[in-house]
Amino acid sequence: MPEKDYSHRALIDKLTVKPGARVLLLGVNDVALLAELRARTDQCSSGGRKRDCDVILLAVEGVADLREIELSREMLAPTGGLWVIYPKGQKHIKEAHVREAGLAAGLVDNKVASFSATHTALRFVIRKSDRAL
Repeated sequence: MPEKDYSHRALIDKLTVKPGARVLLLGVNDVALLAELRARTDQCSSGGRKRDCDVILLAVEGVADLREIELSREMLAPTGGLWVIYPKGQKHIKEAHVREAGLAAGLVDNKVASFSATHTALRFVIRKSDRAL
């Protein structure tokens, strides 16, 4: 079976943002991405406390920021995805730190994507057994 190449896909497609999705950006200050998101959905906001988000983009720069994962979980729709965006190749925050924080918040990771040349995104979802639909 040939390997699938997703490198050519637009970032919002890698992040599985569908038309009409409820998207929340927390700490993400990317004007170009925000414009793309708003072109795809009219339900996109930055900051604040929201409910039933289909996609949450949470930017973190260090281990201390990972406590935001638990708070973000409360804002996810049962089938939503929380993308934790963190610096690539750094010793002060590694994928293991991000994964551990997500698991501690009762989430499970199921996808990774290159967010930019300097950042990686790891997606967490609520376990099917924990979803109250």
